[in-house]
Order: sequence, then structure tokens, then C-alpha cells
Amino acid sequence: MSAAAVPASERLDWFTDVIAQELVPTAIRSERVRDFWAEASVLDLGGAQVSSFEFSSLHSLRTAAHVRRSDPEQYQLGLVTTGAMSLAQNRNESGLFTGDMVLWDTSLPMESDAVPDADADADGDGGRVRAIVLSFPRAAMPLRGARVERLLAHRIPGGHGMGAILAQYMRSLAAHAADCGPAELNRLGTVARDLVGACLAGQLGAQEELSPEARTRALLERIEVFVHHNLGDPELTPSAVAARHGISLRHLQQLFRDRGETVAAGIRRRRLEGCRSDLADPGLLTSPVHAVARRWGFTNASVFSRTFREAYGTSPTEFRHRAVRDALARKINEPCAQCTSGGLARP
Repeated sequence: MSAAAVPASERLDWFTDVIAQELVPTAIRSERVRDFWAEASVLDLGGAQVSSFEFSSLHSLRTAAHVRRSDPEQYQLGLVTTGAMSLAQNRNESGLFTGDMVLWDTSLPMESDAVPDADADADGDGGRVRAIVLSFPRAAMPLRGARVERLLAHRIPGGHGMGAILAQYMRSLAAHAADCGPAELNRLGTVARDLVGACLAGQLGAQEELSPEARTRALLERIEVFVHHNLGDPELTPSAVAARHGISLRHLQQLFRDRGETVAAGIRRRRLEGCRSDLADPGLLTSPVHAVARRWGFTNASVFSRTFREAYGTSPTEFRHRAVRDALARKINEPCAQCTSGGLARP
């Protein structure tokens, strides 16, 4: 949804209606009424919802009257990726933050401000704020409501620990979940709720309140993120993964049993995928094959070559030549902008 098709004088009202429909009714005002801008995208995750917003600076107020008029009885978690936001609720105040998250309860009044980065007006648009919001029913929260109230309007760091994993997951949902089918979206929603529960439980020191299933799913996501960020480390082995997460190797293998792929096979597959992507990139053509392999954790060139051939049916060098040749051919055959717009003939 975009304000592009809405007259400039009506865009703030339009965005107010979008927020009321997709999140909760609020009163919104902005200093940029004449050139207000907003975009929004919303995706149902089956029991949860992820929403992405881009908008000009604004002030939002949700009163008791708004709550009486409409209350979805949800917790909503906001991640600010560009600009800064502050939120006040339940006698708590977050202060301005960016890159972090904040939780609010739709059944309580709240007030918030959103402002762009101080140097964001270089393009003359006044700067914009970008945020991702994860919404889910309060009844789906595994923690007791009295505990969760302590976290309302408190900043939840998005740069380390479970907060970083949750923030990264929210970004991934906003960027890629729309490409998934209904069954996948439901699974993504389940994982999202588990990660929120695990993150909040960690903030409260209340991990024992999570169900065993929720703890397991959150642990799997932590392991996935750890593996992804350490693929280039040749010392990344199943034993190292297990030790890093304080579990036995046997327990780790049991966690991955239902996935139809061992931990070692998953690490090897991801490393090969990284190598394959780099070898197909014309911009990395000057990087030797062995350097690409080493970048992704393969320290033995002959082992890498054999493993790559087994996976893709060709040697790394042959694959690179063919992939780069095809990429350059596609580039050459693309019609140039002058040819398509100005009627010029190709030489």
C-alpha cells in the first residue's frame, strides 16, 4: 500500500486509516502534512502478522477512548530500522531508539514519536522512518501478563543475544516471507512467536515458563543463526556448535533428526552454496577458486574440488567459467535504456 496514489493533502488521513486497520486506531499528527509520505505492507502468518512501514515524521497517541472503540488484544513488537522512535506506555518510556525493539499492549493507552535521521534530508524528502511490527494475540504469549507488563515500552536491544536473532528474523520476514506458501507462513509465524517468547523470557529471567517445544524451536533458530555467521570458520563442526550452545553432540543430532539432514551435511551444503554464489559472480572473478573456498571454510583445495563436483556435477573452475560467461552474455544482450526509450538501433 502506498500513498503515491493519494492526494498529498489526504495522505496523513490515509495513513491513519491504514494504521487503524492493520494495527490499532490512533490519533496521528505530523509537521509534514503538506508533503507527508507513507508506504505499508502487511502479511498474515497464521496467528501472527508482520507489517512493514515507511513514513514521514509523526506523533501518535492511542487514548482510552481508542482502546474502547477497538482492541485486538494483542502484543505488538516494533523494530525501527531507519530513523528513531520513542514510546510511552504503562508509566514506562523507551526514549528515542533505532536498531532496537519495543513492545506494547494494544489494551493500554500509549504515545509515541517517530523522527528521521538527523542527516536524512539530503534528498529533500524530509527523511523517513522505517519500522517492522510483529503482532500476535496476547493469549499466544507463553509468559504471564504481569511479567510482560514490566517490559512494555522498554527498549529491547537488537544488537546481541536473542534480541539480535529476533531482529534479524523480523527483517527476514519483511523481506522474504511474501514468497512463501500458506503452510510455510504458518510455520514462520510459529517460530516468530517462539523467538519473541524466548527473547522476552531472557529479558525477565523466566525461561522456565516457556514450553519445551517453544524452547526447542528457539534453540534451533539460535543454532541456525550461529552456523550462518560462522560458515567461514574451518573449526565450525557439529561438536563446536553443540559446545557453543551448551548441549551434547547427541542432543544436537537429535534436534536435527527430523530435518532429514545431519548437522555436518547442513554445514557442508551451506558452504557449498556460498562458494557457488561467489564463483558465479563476475565481480569476484579476480579472486582465485581456492581463495573463495577458504572464505567459506574449505581449507583443502582438492577436498573442496571433489566435494563441489559431487554436489554440482562439475568442477569449481568449469562452473565459474560457464556461469560468468552466461552472466556476461545476458548483460550484453540486455537492451540499453537509450535503445528502448529513444528508438536507437544497436550497433
